[in-house]
Amino acid sequence: MLYFTVISLVCLSTLVLAQSCDPRPSGSISPSIASGYQFQVVATGLAAPRGIILDNVGNLLVVEQGAGKISAHTLREENGCVSVTGSRNVTDDLNLNHGIELSSDGKTLYASSTEAAYSFEYDATGQAVSAMQTLVSNMTTQDHTTRTLLLSRKVPGMLVISRGSTSNIDFEATMLSSGHSQIKAFNISALNGTAYDFSLDGTLLGWGLRNDVGVAEHPASGAIWGIENSADQLHRDGVDIHEDNPAEKLNFLGYLNGTQGPYQGQNFGYPWCFAAWKPNSLPNNSNVTVGSQFAIDASQDSDNQNRSDSYCAEQAPPSLVFQSHMAPLDIKFNASGREGWVPFHGSWNRDAPTGYKLSRLDFNDDGMPVDNVTSTTAATDILTNMDNSKCPGNCFRPVALAMDTRGRIFMSSDASGEIYMVSKVTSSASTSSGPSASSTASQSSGASNILRFPPSRCYVLLIFISIGIAVAL
Repeated sequence: MLYFTVISLVCLSTLVLAQSCDPRPSGSISPSIASGYQFQVVATGLAAPRGIILDNVGNLLVVEQGAGKISAHTLREENGCVSVTGSRNVTDDLNLNHGIELSSDGKTLYASSTEAAYSFEYDATGQAVSAMQTLVSNMTTQDHTTRTLLLSRKVPGMLVISRGSTSNIDFEATMLSSGHSQIKAFNISALNGTAYDFSLDGTLLGWGLRNDVGVAEHPASGAIWGIENSADQLHRDGVDIHEDNPAEKLNFLGYLNGTQGPYQGQNFGYPWCFAAWKPNSLPNNSNVTVGSQFAIDASQDSDNQNRSDSYCAEQAPPSLVFQSHMAPLDIKFNASGREGWVPFHGSWNRDAPTGYKLSRLDFNDDGMPVDNVTSTTAATDILTNMDNSKCPGNCFRPVALAMDTRGRIFMSSDASGEIYMVSKVTSSASTSSGPSASSTASQSSGASNILRFPPSRCYVLLIFISIGIAVAL
């Protein structure tokens, strides 16, 4: 009886802490956090927040896709809670929709629309921009319209841009000259006043990449990584395979410093080839394993053409794969490069919703993933929605990440208009100036040295204890 009493007190203290920071998750959203971590909601009411970044004085800059602009939010930390004390528009409505970057000195801001990538002179104190310049243009397509920006820290002046396909199966992506489904790097320090043309200029890092919305540079090795949203509604040998295939992919795209990666500038298969997640649900699967690339049926979208499995085996392979349709939209590394963080936006065309979570990937000191391409457990889930059956309507939908100097992760959720913050729980969490309390805490600050219970388990446990007491009475 004493054991259950202690557990009950731990759970109750956890649930009290879980409600101590405002604002709360929007509507009926019910997040759940892994043990050892905590989270809180920092901001709500934003217009489809996508790309986010922290400037050099700690303002949170947000691309509000629903408003076509960048907004700045002044953050305050008090009693372990981070909140927004003031907000203002940094740009007018310029049809900005996702990409955002900031120079190391904090004085140049970068952003993107469907058509172009821009730079601005940025004043962090005044939260204002001036001297807008177009850096790269000629990127307009339909369907996948975001243009992710990555400013290299290893090779100053190099701006990486990801451009997706113009449809689910984009036949034009088979032509290198189209510029579709490609990732390129542009030396913006050498720009002579005329904007680069995405299709004609730049250094090709990879093509045949359906929609690598997430792009990151490893802080130790300088390796460039892209995380890919794969295709929907595919057929193979006349069989609908979309429920559990193809896999989402993590692609190694090489380096910017002249070191040649094994697949740098090569074709990664799209629109002919896709990686397997569940080989046993594919017809004619004797030579297909998790992560290997396979061919699909010809269709009107592919100009009634297709390729063979043997052709697909010769294309640049992924480094890791993930459950189909989870829609990864970003990847960010922590300072050591041992952790890669990925927000999965969530499925829309799968019977059982999947994704809607923030996960962690483990990397070695050499900047390569710990797991290999055949693994189905490479992603460790950290922040999830408690019940995916309620998704997408009553769930947060992660989009983009930003990390501060303390390793805390800020995460945008476009569907709910929110910004979350995730951090690791430390032994001094209850007395430090960091965010010790969260909207859903992974452990309590006093009793956590005795037991650790996530709130979702506490709710269930308390219900069972209450039923037991009622029966006993």
